[in-house]
Amino acid sequence: MHMSSIKLKTSLPGPKGQALLERRKNALPAGLAKSTDIAVDSAEGALVWDVDGNQLLDFAGGIGMINVGHRNEEVVQAIKEQLDKYIHSCTLVTTIEPYIRLAELLNSVVPGDFPKKTLLANSGSEAVENAINVSKYYTKRNAILCFEGAYHGRTLLTLSLTSKYALFKKGFGSFVSDIYRIPAPNMYRKIDGMTDEAYIQYCIHKLDEAFVSQVDPESLAAIIIEPVLGEGGFIPIPKAYLQKLRDVCDKYGIVFIADEIQCGAGRTGKLYAMEHAGIVADIVVSAKSIGAGMPISAITGKAEIMDAPHPGGIGGTYGGSPVACVAAIAAINILKSKSFLDKSVSVGLIIQNRMAEWKTKYKVIGDTRGLGAMQLVEFVKDRNTKEPDMEVAMEVIKDAISHGLILIRAGLYSNCIRLLPPIVITDEQLKEGLQVLEEAIERADTKRKS
Repeated sequence: MHMSSIKLKTSLPGPKGQALLERRKNALPAGLAKSTDIAVDSAEGALVWDVDGNQLLDFAGGIGMINVGHRNEEVVQAIKEQLDKYIHSCTLVTTIEPYIRLAELLNSVVPGDFPKKTLLANSGSEAVENAINVSKYYTKRNAILCFEGAYHGRTLLTLSLTSKYALFKKGFGSFVSDIYRIPAPNMYRKIDGMTDEAYIQYCIHKLDEAFVSQVDPESLAAIIIEPVLGEGGFIPIPKAYLQKLRDVCDKYGIVFIADEIQCGAGRTGKLYAMEHAGIVADIVVSAKSIGAGMPISAITGKAEIMDAPHPGGIGGTYGGSPVACVAAIAAINILKSKSFLDKSVSVGLIIQNRMAEWKTKYKVIGDTRGLGAMQLVEFVKDRNTKEPDMEVAMEVIKDAISHGLILIRAGLYSNCIRLLPPIVITDEQLKEGLQVLEEAIERADTKRKS
């Protein structure tokens, strides 16, 4: 295969990269880990150039932050034009038109045939926190239901919701009380001997049981779920289960919050992942790719819910920065276009078809899965026991990175590799990156056979 997008001049990291990594080590806290040794000089589309002049392919996409590609032309132009006007004057003090325009856009594209309102913030964590706070205020209840494998952020409240202890929570307690967590359906790790249908019904039964054993549904302010678990391992939540949650929320007056931070923004072939299941949430939380690399997040929900808190009860100094707003307006107009969503579907199909072949070829692969262009490979020590193999996942990533492909892990056991390339990637670039990844998997698989 003609390798054209990846052009390596040095080993990775090169001398300049090593020098920058040394500065990082001395200046930044050790807890701010890095999943690669790539030191970036510039980036465009799906390509990244490091400080040593190596040209690399990006399959991590800033953990799903740049679906429209690095330095998207329309986004950059919108930012430049805004910078010539003003940078920020604070929405708690003045009214700025880009904030309103972005809110109007989100209110129109978020699923749901009812009046909506949008609050803007700076990060996914902040958006989730606001969604929970607004839900508590609206329902006058305190309890929240979330799911095992969920990732909702790193603030005190969102870290309390997050479910991967050693990596995210260890040493940071105590956590917020009145949070209840139950297993999310995971079709790959379903109970042996159960059909898919029986397993989903079993999970629904366990949910009903939790409403007896753990928390009264009438005490719940909100149920929060990612329609496709992100950090948890790209696990699409079955339609029947999401429908059950929607029914429970309707019956007991619970706010249904969809965390679409990683799985939204056109990643799955629909603007929002929950659209695949035909489910409408009361509040949708967006971040990551809606800003195309700028720090912005959004809480879009039913007007009556969003209007609940008293004046002054929500907001922040930087929330809805006009520079970030115009970037998000440009990005969302691309993300919602038919051509972009069609491309997302086709990117997903190319990845899926290629990974399906790998599953038959390489014993180290237990499962390949995802929705649209949100795809993942899960590595196991044994296909029958499905025992997670985090070592092989790390080995494959290091190997692929050394050959110019930027990748990151995922999964409750960190035994998965997630593929989040910018959707604007060309078919040639995508196939080249998949070839690099396959060769790394093949080397790891061969090593284990010998």
